Amino acid sequence: MATLSTSFELPLRSFVLELALDVEGTVALVGPSGAGKTSVLRAVAGLVKPAAGRIALDDDLWFDAAKGLFRKPDERRVGLVFQEYALFPHMNVRENVAYAGKSRADEYLERFRISHLAKVRPAELSGGERQRVALARALARDPGVLLLDEPLSALDANTKVAVRGELQELLREFGLPTLLVTHDYEDAASLADMVGVLVDGKLRQLAAPQELVARPADGFVASFTGANLLRGTARRREDDLTLIELEGGEVVYSTDHAEGPVGVVIYPWDVAVGLHHQVDSAMNVIEGPIRSVIHVGNRARVRIGPVTAEVTDASVERLGLTPGSTVVASFKATGTRLVPYG
Repeated sequence: MATLSTSFELPLRSFVLELALDVEGTVALVGPSGAGKTSVLRAVAGLVKPAAGRIALDDDLWFDAAKGLFRKPDERRVGLVFQEYALFPHMNVRENVAYAGKSRADEYLERFRISHLAKVRPAELSGGERQRVALARALARDPGVLLLDEPLSALDANTKVAVRGELQELLREFGLPTLLVTHDYEDAASLADMVGVLVDGKLRQLAAPQELVARPADGFVASFTGANLLRGTARRREDDLTLIELEGGEVVYSTDHAEGPVGVVIYPWDVAVGLHHQVDSAMNVIEGPIRSVIHVGNRARVRIGPVTAEVTDASVERLGLTPGSTVVASFKATGTRLVPYG
């Protein structure tokens, strides 16, 4: 597989975007709005010119500031799918795909199962259909790199899961170095081999999705991957555990070692919820009223004091979990990670 190599600096309004990244397989960049994610795609595509650095696909050099080289977008083997897909509204589906690669239009209409929509215009398509047309158009120009800008954000919740699965299969099938950006960690973890967390133009951490969850580099990375992030003060004990006093006065324990101010990371799926405190292997217990119960699919997020637990809908019904009722949240010291706060 080819490798997209990037190492550049691009001044933006509030900061300088600095990125050194090699893309093999699929790499996702996640982060808050305004972090510089889309600007990375624009730099690779040739839509903006960095102030320094280089961008290349294997030995094919697209940008080199030192050599004064800057190849235009149509001189780069890039397939770019914009956030809102940017289909030409006055063209039908076949014309949109043929615009990028006339000789392969019918092939891609067939491959993406949209041949029956060939004469339909974009306004008449569903969100999932528009995405397939945009992907077919991007790939019809025979790119060496695929760039995806928030590929699932324009879809409703019911469509999103199905389209995410389709996109997973397509990325594996084509095997192109693919760089996608999203604000949704679940999308990134589902689609990418590696995920980078970008904040204010800097890469906080780059790792496999499971590595980011198991060993986040800092509090921001932890919270972005879906963890509870609490602030506390840690001190080591003689039994090799670390005691942490949380800001609210609660005391929890971790097998990680730390001293002083820390971020305490607990993932919602590691938090058990019960009506009474039971003696088991979970050292950490927080008792308090339920602040909220939010249903997502067939699961629910239950907020208890400073922590959120994720449980099944069946557990909510069986335990009678309702806002205001007092329950016990418990989690193990081994599942309580300590990171620098911030």
